[in-house]
Amino acid sequence: MPSRSPDKSTPLMQQYRRMKAKIDPDVILMFRLGDFYEMFFEDAQEAAPILGVVLTSRNGYPMCGVPYHAIDTYLAKMVRANRKVAICDQMEDPALAKGKVVEREVTRVVTPGTVTEDAVLAADQSAYLVSLSRAGDTFGAAWLDLSTGAFLAEEHATTATLSDSLRRIRPRECLLSDEADPSLEAVAREAGIDCVTRTDAWRYDIDSARDVLLRHFGVSSLDCFDMENRTAVVSSAGALLEYVVKRLHRPVGHVRSLRLSRPDGFLLLDEATCAHLDLLPVRGRDADTTLFGVLNATKTPMGARRLRQWIAQPLSGIDAIRARHDIVEAFVRGRGALADIRTQLAGVRDLERLVGKVSLGRATPRDLLAIAASLDAVPALRSALHAPSEFAVRRSPLPVNDPSSLSANNKPRTANCELQTANCELQTANSLTALAQALHPLSNLVSRIRSTLVDEPPAVLTDGGVIREGFSKELDDLRAMAADGRAWIARYQAEQIERTGIRNLKIRHNSVFGFTIEVSTSQLGNVPPDYQRKQTIANGERFVTPELKRYEEQIATARDRSLLLEEQMFQELRADVAAEISALQADASAIADIDVFASLADRALALGYVRPEMTEEPVLELRDSRHPVVELLPDAERFVPNDVLLDGGANRLAILTGPNMAGKSTYIRQAAMLVVMAQAGSFVPASAARVGVADRVFTRVGASDDLARGRSTFMVEMQETASILHNATRRSLVVLDEIGRGTSTFDGISIAWAVAEHIHNVVGCRTLFATHYHELTDLSLTLPGAKNYCVLVREQRGGIAFLRRIVPGAADKSYGIAVAQLAGMPAPVVERAKEILANLEESEHGRDGDSTLARPRNHRSILTPDNRQMLLF
Repeated sequence: MPSRSPDKSTPLMQQYRRMKAKIDPDVILMFRLGDFYEMFFEDAQEAAPILGVVLTSRNGYPMCGVPYHAIDTYLAKMVRANRKVAICDQMEDPALAKGKVVEREVTRVVTPGTVTEDAVLAADQSAYLVSLSRAGDTFGAAWLDLSTGAFLAEEHATTATLSDSLRRIRPRECLLSDEADPSLEAVAREAGIDCVTRTDAWRYDIDSARDVLLRHFGVSSLDCFDMENRTAVVSSAGALLEYVVKRLHRPVGHVRSLRLSRPDGFLLLDEATCAHLDLLPVRGRDADTTLFGVLNATKTPMGARRLRQWIAQPLSGIDAIRARHDIVEAFVRGRGALADIRTQLAGVRDLERLVGKVSLGRATPRDLLAIAASLDAVPALRSALHAPSEFAVRRSPLPVNDPSSLSANNKPRTANCELQTANCELQTANSLTALAQALHPLSNLVSRIRSTLVDEPPAVLTDGGVIREGFSKELDDLRAMAADGRAWIARYQAEQIERTGIRNLKIRHNSVFGFTIEVSTSQLGNVPPDYQRKQTIANGERFVTPELKRYEEQIATARDRSLLLEEQMFQELRADVAAEISALQADASAIADIDVFASLADRALALGYVRPEMTEEPVLELRDSRHPVVELLPDAERFVPNDVLLDGGANRLAILTGPNMAGKSTYIRQAAMLVVMAQAGSFVPASAARVGVADRVFTRVGASDDLARGRSTFMVEMQETASILHNATRRSLVVLDEIGRGTSTFDGISIAWAVAEHIHNVVGCRTLFATHYHELTDLSLTLPGAKNYCVLVREQRGGIAFLRRIVPGAADKSYGIAVAQLAGMPAPVVERAKEILANLEESEHGRDGDSTLARPRNHRSILTPDNRQMLLF
């Protein structure tokens, strides 16, 4: 349907044009007309198929509309389609705008990154708008979750780390200057951000952006945020805040702080590692098959979001990690208190987003009651956390076979252990006290809400009946007048029947004429002279009297006045709640932390997890470790636990061989996942664990391509491996699975061999290397820190059985043909494959049957991790 320009002769269309000019061209305008939000011209043509509504026309131009009371449902559809919508509301009562067009204004602009509607938001995920800028060689990123008021910033030295951050936090929209470096949009697009918004370059001017932040937070310097002289970060944050307020018309009173995120305090996880380890749910993947799904026994939405944050950004400071473990252990030991805490948490609603709705002016009476119900749990939570006898913490003893637990004469270091226990109890008590003190009961606010609102208010404020009876005498009188009006009508009808003798006389209400007296045709001769005829109907006439008309006006006036008074009282109550936003946000944050600690303790108890001993030494010692996700799969076989031993010395490179499906990938991934769990603050699935704090965890697992970016499977593998070799340090943990399988055999073996040597000799970090290249087991002959491990397999009746047990030594076969047979490969193909394998094995080895890959072509020197030269012959 062709579109036309608005008719300038129509006042309504002139107003529409003015409103349209106030927003960006790519924003669809929803224009309030009576009980509908209407869209016109190109907006209607674009929105109709997204909203699933009929495209009609008015005076020859396209239009479509949606009911105003269902606006959130339709906004959700637009946002999911990555569209931006401006809401244009009526600013006055149409009944009072006689003879002129009703005043309207754009009250808010909803975009994918600033959505606050419950119908769109996922309870366990944050919804971020990110702003990016560049200053010299530094990249700045600022993130805002408008639904909660969370505002944070990051500084990056490379686009690679910026990209990892974008993929980890997964913002819904990216804001850029219209003069931004093209590389910034490329990074955003490659990170999976579909909605990229350009805005005026002046917003990113450092002086303008800094002034916005200073005025918003009411400070004289950005030193309090450690952001003074950080040009890229300040530009991003200031531009974002100014854009949201001035261009999107969104209040940001609940944005009370700005946190600069420091990578040195966290375990860095790149996108590949998060994906390979199945840490968090992503689009199209069941949450139950991720680490988040296993650990998420939270009772509140903000607890679930906080747990997701902890998994995505584990800690790297040993004291902070131990502090989290202390609290989890306290909850594990104080099972009675844990049960009480989780019972109280079950009654807490999404306090973070409820506070956001208060600040945005969108909180309903039901939202305020939900805040009160959430605050009801605070006194009980404080009481539980203040009960030290419930949390008798004892640090778990070190394994008896651990040399560090014994003194020089092989006697336990009893005095040291006792001192350690005493310090642990003190630290835990302090941590629990700090959690308790972060909670504000706000009992006066709770009383104010409950004394003002009825227990079960209607969903819409304009329906009335929101304010509790007895709260306001004036309101009660108006309600009584409106209610008594119905009784008066009944009495008046009885009086008129008695007066006229018309037994079937009825007083009815009509939306057009109001209250009227209906008289049948047969009784019209008995109508008194003071009856004024109003309308003829099929079986009679409708009349009014001066008395009936006068009383109807009183009833209507009383109801209108009562609704207006209710709205005024509710607005005052909402303002009182808004005055406590800082305390409410502190409560929400503390409850989120408590919920995560309680969830981790619950999982530890239910699934048999143990507290890991954290150390600064580059070690990873796991006894009877299990994969937290695989062991819970509903159709999985009984899980076989295994030990892991890695250190910075004689056991820093573990080379694992064995057939497909035997469990190699599960084993190496579970080791990495347990490190992530430990540094996030969780207990781990093992009988004992000693974990050296890692600065990064790297994984190279599986085969995948990225055809959209022109990268083959092998190219993706090599790029991920190159990133590991460039960025890993001695404190890192590296997990490699089948390096070099995407190319020819000799090329692949050569690459895998060189990678292993480089990690062992130059990087020197803890590494698990699973491979089908049995030639790599010869590395143990030349590398002092390399050890061979294999997966036990039992041959039976011409087939194999996987024992899932990891033991020292090298596998002598890959059993690939046996696995193919298990998969249902036709018997002739299997037999022919066995013949070909025999021929290849005979030709590959010399008479002594030994591989020659371990022999270097000539003398050469390499650097060991401590920069000493070592000669290889």
